[in-house]
Amino acid sequence: MRIEAEAIVRTAERLTESFDRVVSLLLGHAGKVVICGVGKSGFVAQKIAATMTSIGMQAVFLHPTEALHGDLGVYGPGDPTILISRSGTTDELLSLIPLLRHLRSPLIAVVGNPHSPLARRCDHVLEAYVAVEADPLALVPTTSTITALAIGDALVAALMARRSFCREDFARIHPGGQLGRNLLLRVGDVMNPLEQIAHAGPTTPIREVIIAMSEKPLGACCIVDGQDRLLGIITDGDVRRLIQRTENLSGILARDVLCATPRTVESSASIGRAVEIMEAGERQVMVLPVVEGSGRLLGLIRLHDTYQGPRGTVPVLGSGPVRSAG
Repeated sequence: MRIEAEAIVRTAERLTESFDRVVSLLLGHAGKVVICGVGKSGFVAQKIAATMTSIGMQAVFLHPTEALHGDLGVYGPGDPTILISRSGTTDELLSLIPLLRHLRSPLIAVVGNPHSPLARRCDHVLEAYVAVEADPLALVPTTSTITALAIGDALVAALMARRSFCREDFARIHPGGQLGRNLLLRVGDVMNPLEQIAHAGPTTPIREVIIAMSEKPLGACCIVDGQDRLLGIITDGDVRRLIQRTENLSGILARDVLCATPRTVESSASIGRAVEIMEAGERQVMVLPVVEGSGRLLGLIRLHDTYQGPRGTVPVLGSGPVRSAG
């Protein structure tokens, strides 16, 4: 791993204005980027194409052999091609170059040997030279593939910066993943509404609070005043600790147990923001009361809720112990 890491650092130091020209070329082209490689370099090419697609660029992997048997039809006018090879002598790539010239494809070589036939025949060269592979025999594509992949990642990062690609853009392209949900969904989309959560007044006997929490087992009971303004919260953990230190619950009221300064979130916040609030500080919490600006309680959101879609979908996390929301 150190061998590979050092190779990436050296490659970064060798990046020249050729890198900037390639970024500008890709940025200025309205069509797709075609990425080619053979063997392990082919897998690297596939990953780079997939990463470019994940930031909203049109990018496809093209196997050189399949290109000779009909897949050149993927090209549009002026689509640039990235050709990946450690040696720069890969026959399949070299035989493809004359055909790509007819398609007016700008050629970009990611190549270990900047003086190789492939490098000499391309318009732009991104040097991916490595001194040694990382395996004991120094033969297996290890350092060379990770270095080529790092160059692809650097191109993607630079394109993101130049395009001012933001978190909201990422969310629109990844709506099904957790990152997309964190950015796109609001707390109001996944929270448990007031009528479905345990809530009680400050003078409610703790026994009744526990019964309410059992009937609506979301891990907490919110304590509210007569106008449903939040006064505090009692969690499962609070109840367990109470039982540990007190044998007789008679005469204990909700106000005697509640945490009066719980963390809260508004319904308009993203669920990603809710997770940040839950995980802030040294002590994480598992539930948040959802309030509006006036402090009126609207519902409750659990960490569990942030990992499932809008209400009614099947949860993917099991429930766990709930700690105090204070």
